[in-house]
Amino acid sequence: MTPEGENDHGRLFVISGPSGSGKTTIVRRLICLPGIFYSVSLTSRAPRPGEVEGHDYRFVCREELEKMAAGEELVEQAEVAGNLYGTPRRPLEQALSEGKTVLVDIDVQGAMQIKRAFPRACLVFIKPPDLDTLEKRLRARGTDSAEAIQRRLRLAESEMEYMTDYDVVVENDDLDGAVAQVEALLKGM
Repeated sequence: MTPEGENDHGRLFVISGPSGSGKTTIVRRLICLPGIFYSVSLTSRAPRPGEVEGHDYRFVCREELEKMAAGEELVEQAEVAGNLYGTPRRPLEQALSEGKTVLVDIDVQGAMQIKRAFPRACLVFIKPPDLDTLEKRLRARGTDSAEAIQRRLRLAESEMEYMTDYDVVVENDDLDGAVAQVEALLKGM
């Protein structure tokens, strides 16, 4: 597969936004659509309650993720909130070559790396209505300390500065509406 995607038949959609913006919830609602391939990311962080290995993430040790990155087995990698994340190259390229619509749910750093590697990728930024709503969502998760939430909020502010680099911005003030917007985008392209 060429980086420009000249020989690809599938389309690559990168869904990203701040932690707590709803990007993963939106993607979970869309992965059941016909012809959709969800690229399961790797992470060095521990699973959150309810997360399933191989479905939500592949949970690996930091050393394994670093080894895969060094071996160019990842299409993107990033460190977010002290944890490493990455997208395995082989399954993504295979799905694209089979003509599937590929969904990748990653952070802003990773989205920018994928856009460089796959210029035809469509980047979709999921924007929270405001930082107060984002903070409430993060607190409602019950998975992060107060310090971690503040770190995620600071990161969210810097991530939102990248919105202009995205092809589409979807404000998630109504989950059903946001899902419908992204679904229409997937079906229209």
